[in-house]
Amino acid sequence: MVRKGSDVLSGEHLTMTVADSSFATASRHGPAVTVNGTLPGPLLRLREGQNLVVDLENNSSMGTSIHWHGLLVPFLMDGVPGVTMAAVEPGERFRYEFPIRQAGTYWWHAHTLQEPMGHYGPIIIDPANGDPHQVDRDYVVMLSDWSPMDPHVLMKKLKVGEAPFNFQKTTATDDYPLSGAERRMWARMRMMPTDISDVSAPLYSYLLNGHGPEDGLEFAFNPGERVRLRFINGAAMTFFNVRIPGLPMKVIAADGQDVRPVEVDEFQIGNAETYDVIVEPNGADAFAIVAEAMDRSGMGVAMLASRPGARADVPLLRDPPLLTMADMGMSHGSSADSMDHGGMDHGSSGAASGAMDSSMDMGSMSMRDTSLLPPNVKVGPGVDMVSMNPVDRMGDPGIGLAGVGHRVLNYRQLVSANMNPDMRRPTRLKEIHLTGNMERYMWSFDGQKFSAVTDDPIRFAFNERVRVKLVNDTMMAHPIHLHGHFFELVNGAPHGHQPLKHTVIVQPGGSAQFDLTANEPGDWAFHCHLIYHMHNGMFQVVTVRPLQGGEG
Repeated sequence: MVRKGSDVLSGEHLTMTVADSSFATASRHGPAVTVNGTLPGPLLRLREGQNLVVDLENNSSMGTSIHWHGLLVPFLMDGVPGVTMAAVEPGERFRYEFPIRQAGTYWWHAHTLQEPMGHYGPIIIDPANGDPHQVDRDYVVMLSDWSPMDPHVLMKKLKVGEAPFNFQKTTATDDYPLSGAERRMWARMRMMPTDISDVSAPLYSYLLNGHGPEDGLEFAFNPGERVRLRFINGAAMTFFNVRIPGLPMKVIAADGQDVRPVEVDEFQIGNAETYDVIVEPNGADAFAIVAEAMDRSGMGVAMLASRPGARADVPLLRDPPLLTMADMGMSHGSSADSMDHGGMDHGSSGAASGAMDSSMDMGSMSMRDTSLLPPNVKVGPGVDMVSMNPVDRMGDPGIGLAGVGHRVLNYRQLVSANMNPDMRRPTRLKEIHLTGNMERYMWSFDGQKFSAVTDDPIRFAFNERVRVKLVNDTMMAHPIHLHGHFFELVNGAPHGHQPLKHTVIVQPGGSAQFDLTANEPGDWAFHCHLIYHMHNGMFQVVTVRPLQGGEG
């Protein structure tokens, strides 16, 4: 049986062994994959400037790999089977070797369907010149989801059944605030306002460092101490809303990169994102760390405890959120939150209204008028909707968190603590549409899934500065990850202080932009980090080459 939690590996030569196992939490048990016998796998505690050698040994029954999520590595070391390497087959070994060029909080995981079974773990890289954040305690809080159902079976069910794991479907007798006209509108669109997550509880158990809520995971503190919590979302399919009732959190880093401190009471963390926060617990014996699934079907729980066994009240699950007009890309008019992103922004911007205007003529609207899509989007059975008025939603706190009555983080609050390394203005705009057919469970970029465009990558010239605009034509939030690079969010931050990230959430029916310096040569995966979206087509390759003009 799996040991829960991570051992610590450090040094310049590490061995990581993948094996089949079984896992149990509460009353559930099923197949799992471990690395060095634990779930999550080992915490790699590294040092900026060191060289790292990792021998991967595959004692499992499936092909495997390790992707070093957020680390700047040579592309042949990036660990993506079919792009940068062949899968390491059962009984085989593979050596990764690269220098550590950065500091911060990151993670590693398989780039196969072993990932949702437990093949993942945290990384902490200590700065070469010492940590500017002086803390008394430093903890990793790795969030994940686990199901006893084999991921291949789960994916097949998603493809053959309409929302088979949405256990929060509305009926005519529910208490949700939907009028008859609104219910008819949703029916015409063949959508459900509760279709927030493809997979959720009760299929999933939500884990913190491998521990379910019943396990009583504790993080010790003494009153008055400064405690750093490094949150990593290693889930396969779950966005989490993180809060510590009664205890403010000061966000100091996003995706491993320092930001100017922002004090909040809650934040939403998408798959593959990381946030470092500092808390100063005082005035109580214990505080509950709550990671509530975005659809509010379940939660992961741990305790900050001043003594063993100390407990705080755990809040009840909040009412499930509902999708809105903004999530359909039907946001009309401007708002006080609108802003000018500069000369490279060729579209409108502004925060989307969260309210559904029932006075609007629903029958005159169609998210299925694919003629509105630009010529670069291939229209076919894999595209069943289009955002009619996609606006910049960088100021959104995330689905269900508008109006909760306390401070919630949004991307516009993130400001880099350090000057950006490249101050050049982008020379061109690259627009990419996130597309899908939710009924058929088909996902893609620009209407084409990866299997159809393997010989047609997104091309950037080496060292080119490009602004990328992501337009979400679906009604689901997508965490989009680019391998091998950091990009700068176009979020209204002061010039030179745009926050650096490797993963960005693109809200339903909206858009997000980032500036990229394509300075890492090679072929890099670019994909949605919802694992079943990635494996069903929302995946592309970005190739960085010294090409004339860098047309892509």
